[in-house]
Amino acid sequence: MAEEQLKKTESPAAPAPALVPAPAPVVAEAKNDVVEQKPLVQFHEEKKPDESKALVVVDKISDSAEKKISGGSHDRDVALGEVEKEKRLSFIKAWEDSEKSKAENKSQKKLSDVTAWENSKKASLEAKLKKKEEQLERKKAEYAEKMKNKVALVHREAEEKRAMVEAKRGEEVLKAEEMAAKFRATNTTPKKLLGCF
Repeated sequence: MAEEQLKKTESPAAPAPALVPAPAPVVAEAKNDVVEQKPLVQFHEEKKPDESKALVVVDKISDSAEKKISGGSHDRDVALGEVEKEKRLSFIKAWEDSEKSKAENKSQKKLSDVTAWENSKKASLEAKLKKKEEQLERKKAEYAEKMKNKVALVHREAEEKRAMVEAKRGEEVLKAEEMAAKFRATNTTPKKLLGCF
């Protein structure tokens, strides 16, 4: 695209600025009373290319003036060439700066998209991790509660068994005391000794 624009600016179809002479003012000097005519040359540069050729009317000027104009014409062509070159170079520089800024903006946008994606994924993973930790904490608490309940149940069963053992011991002691009282009262001896083998 830039090459096409460069070709357009370099194409010979673009008209050169037209040389239009202005009416020559009459300057009178008081000392010599000599009238001198100085041609004024004005440049009109057209912005849009025109397909028609412009006609330039030039009054006949003396030979010395012609030499100056022809030399000036060459200088004008050189100056116009320089202006055209500067214009082309400034256009290329502007295009280059534009392309660089486009590339920079594009890369910045992509980098910000990548950063946003990274932050989103990190947040998602951290949320999953936190949820999993909460689930594990809940399971841990539930398991700890179950274990505490089992320990309490074992403790209660142990207390019940101790109570039964104590009750049975109490019954046996009471029975032994009653039997001993009976034997004392009847003055008899037991036939077998308890606890003896």
